[in-house]
Amino acid sequence: MFKVLVIAYYYPPLGLSGVQRTLKFTKYLSQYNWQPTVITTGKISYFAHDEQMLKEAENSNVRIIRTEAIAPGSLFFRKSTIKMPSSFIQGLFTRISKTFFIPDNKIFWAKKASKIASKLLKSEKFDAIFITIPPFSSAVAFTKLKAKFDIPIFVDYRDAWLTNQFRFYPTPIHRYLHKKLEYNVLRKTDRVIVVNRNIKEELLTNYQFLKFRDIDIIPHGYDPEDFENLNPYPKENNKMVILYAGSFYEGITPKYLLKAFKLLTIERPDVASNIELHFVGQFKRENLKIVQNLKLEKFVKEIGYLTHLDTLRRIISSDILWLMLPKSARMYNVTPGKIFEYFASGKPIFANLPEGVAKSTITEYKASFVSESENLEEIKNTLIKSHDLYIENKLPIPDDEFINRFDRSKLTEQLVKIFQFYLKTE
Repeated sequence: MFKVLVIAYYYPPLGLSGVQRTLKFTKYLSQYNWQPTVITTGKISYFAHDEQMLKEAENSNVRIIRTEAIAPGSLFFRKSTIKMPSSFIQGLFTRISKTFFIPDNKIFWAKKASKIASKLLKSEKFDAIFITIPPFSSAVAFTKLKAKFDIPIFVDYRDAWLTNQFRFYPTPIHRYLHKKLEYNVLRKTDRVIVVNRNIKEELLTNYQFLKFRDIDIIPHGYDPEDFENLNPYPKENNKMVILYAGSFYEGITPKYLLKAFKLLTIERPDVASNIELHFVGQFKRENLKIVQNLKLEKFVKEIGYLTHLDTLRRIISSDILWLMLPKSARMYNVTPGKIFEYFASGKPIFANLPEGVAKSTITEYKASFVSESENLEEIKNTLIKSHDLYIENKLPIPDDEFINRFDRSKLTEQLVKIFQFYLKTE
């Protein structure tokens, strides 16, 4: 077997969608003759933990090496699952962190983890290092090992770096330093992997030394095994259930959906009375206040955080799946990981989105209703349209061939082919 050292700060038992891409790669790599060893964080405070996903990694014989280091969050919270703060507090903390830590506040962990990796590389032979970012500090620390150990480096962009949708540069110097760090990382990287074409085009534009063939696209996906023997929850009534699964942060909010739904209760109470809005994940107190102020309590069901598999059960038990991205030019290169598990369910998707890769991808799915992020009238009319189709049993059906493109096992095979191609050309 070939051996790959995987660097992933976000890995089970940490939950949420940021861990799933790397978890599934490591799960399926051994099927293609690659044995992964994962260097990840130890016990830390985080917004969600999922022991089921950790068990999935362990059952796949993934070797996991954990290390802890001081991080700003650990100074304020105990090592446990914590609630997401309000958007204001979260935004304030993020801005402070991005002002004082470049490229991010995981730099202490990355430095400590890279020392562990150095010891490991001295005692064992590895064929490649695979770094998943963010955090971007992982790429800064671990690409330095290339010269020391003469080992191929592959960097996986789950999100953009310099043009990240949540970027905050308090001064031009901050942006310059980020670009310089990314430049140095890319100079030392043998192959770059990104989740969509927009990020690839940005990298080619910003860093002229990169060639088209230097960057491969492997999108997010879904694991078909997660959907095997998955039983839906019994339906409590005949109302149309619209479900959102995920977190609310940095402008991702149910505010516009709820306000549009309020209009619906006034203009078409007959339609509103036959719809339920379900939310899986940490709903946040500020969102609950919106529900209460709009007097929508009887229409909204807050389910709370669930394990990944229980979340999928909720997804397949719903009639329509909802998601949104804020109205911002920064969102054009974002493809939320949840989209692809939405695809796997085969359920219609109601998406409130700006122009960008997420909108074009969901349109390809076929079974979709797309409106602008903050257009209350358009959102309300889409609710009416989807409800009419639900009553007539004519909700749209997705393109199965399109869905199959995002099978995690097939995507891991693409990753392995990139590894193998590079090693052979060497």
